Amino acid sequence: MQRNTHTKRLIALILAVLSVLCRLPAPRVSAETLDLPAKAAVLMDQATGSVLYEQNAHDLRACASITKVMTLLLVFEAIKAGTLRYEDVLTTSAHASGMGGSDIWLKEGEQMSVDDLIKACVVMSANDAAVVLAEAVCGTEDAFVQRMNERAAELGMADTVFKNCNGLDEDGHVTSAYDVALMSRALMEHEDILNYTLIWIDYVRNGETQLVNTNKLIRSYNGILGLKTGTTGAAGSCISACAERNGLQLISVILGADNTNDRFSAASALLDYGFSNWKTVTPELPPLSDLPVTHGMTDSVSLEAAEPKSILLPVSGQNTTEVIPELPESLPAPVLAGQQVGCIRIVVNGETVEEIPVTAVQDAEAVTFSSAFRYLLGVFWCGTQQA
Repeated sequence: MQRNTHTKRLIALILAVLSVLCRLPAPRVSAETLDLPAKAAVLMDQATGSVLYEQNAHDLRACASITKVMTLLLVFEAIKAGTLRYEDVLTTSAHASGMGGSDIWLKEGEQMSVDDLIKACVVMSANDAAVVLAEAVCGTEDAFVQRMNERAAELGMADTVFKNCNGLDEDGHVTSAYDVALMSRALMEHEDILNYTLIWIDYVRNGETQLVNTNKLIRSYNGILGLKTGTTGAAGSCISACAERNGLQLISVILGADNTNDRFSAASALLDYGFSNWKTVTPELPPLSDLPVTHGMTDSVSLEAAEPKSILLPVSGQNTTEVIPELPESLPAPVLAGQQVGCIRIVVNGETVEEIPVTAVQDAEAVTFSSAFRYLLGVFWCGTQQA
């Protein structure tokens, strides 16, 4: 009996110690201690696009199947535009069936839904599925690749030239860690991508073909959202990994690791660095009082402002955030609903990071002979009705 009591007390003590240890903050990772086993790397904040860490960020490199981030971006943009639907059934061309590398072995003439093709592209990194999707969006892979390069330019991806839609090694098919972060950020703005990036195991062809996710971080990293892995002889092992904690969403890009273990450990270390050194804060706006109107048919108008954006701040150090309304004492009529009448400045450490427009909620008509006459007529009419 005494032994049982002693054992229970020991277990309770161990559990109490573990509980305290779990609540302790994770040790802060510094940029100086990062030793990433990769040729190039970038850590980017999803919300602002700010680069929080870089290593050879603009070196031109092959990126293997990370190329499919752009392919998927154009596919999701086509779906949003209504020119492609998840339920559409696509037919595999001879060209698409001839892809090598990572495939789901599509045969010429085989049909598959857009939904399953996206799943195969994201989860299994299927090169043939990527080509089928590309042909559906632009007619041919060549036309799609041209659009890939146009979209890259629109995103500011100055280091990138695409030669194919799936990332198979090809002379001149290059990008950079920074550019990968840019297109990853654009793809993550399409929330439907998360319906695919977090799949661990799934099936296509009515359960005949199993898909296993190539991104092992979705099973091990706290807050992981995706996104895409890639490996070829020219590119090495690569990954664009996205994760979110406490409202902070980060993109970790690793290019040119020697093996898959290195790419996953490097991506994890880079994300750990971001989460331990940065945070997001959403400023609280003051209530807006009605603004007086001069020479108007109404005395005042109500005001409204958009929600402020989250602010990226370092965890360490003193950060001063000010919310400064800039509004006139009154407004001359006429005032139109939706008219900007001022702004609210968000100032961080003395620097303005956002100006939020303040607008009028309703119209305020100016006093004129006709408006005064209508007003008096309305008062007279109401009085007659009440009598």
